[in-house]
Amino acid sequence: MSVPEKQERLAISLRGFAASLIELVQVRLELVSVETREEALRLGELLLYGALAVVLLSLGVAFLAVLLTVLLWDSHRLLALAVFSAVFLTLGLVAVFSVRARLMQGSRLWGASFDELERDKERLRP
Repeated sequence: MSVPEKQERLAISLRGFAASLIELVQVRLELVSVETREEALRLGELLLYGALAVVLLSLGVAFLAVLLTVLLWDSHRLLALAVFSAVFLTLGLVAVFSVRARLMQGSRLWGASFDELERDKERLRP
């Protein structure tokens, strides 16, 4: 084999390696992008549930205050206020526990990317 043929084969090999490296980086960047979007959606969901919990608990407290105010009034007004208070307070507590559970799950932002990079590193080790 002559020197120019070896240089040509080396150049082809290097181009193939560069193309593979670029493709690998592209795939990893796409994965980071997807994980970032998922984390943004998770945080938006947490904010929504938190706002819902605040609103429902506020309504529950308001109805409870009205219930206590009307405590000595006539017949069935108490039943209606008690039912509304119980419903809003229960829904508010469900929202609070839902937010708490989501927060306890934690975030694995870019976790899949790190896992893939770790696998790539293991494959490239001799």
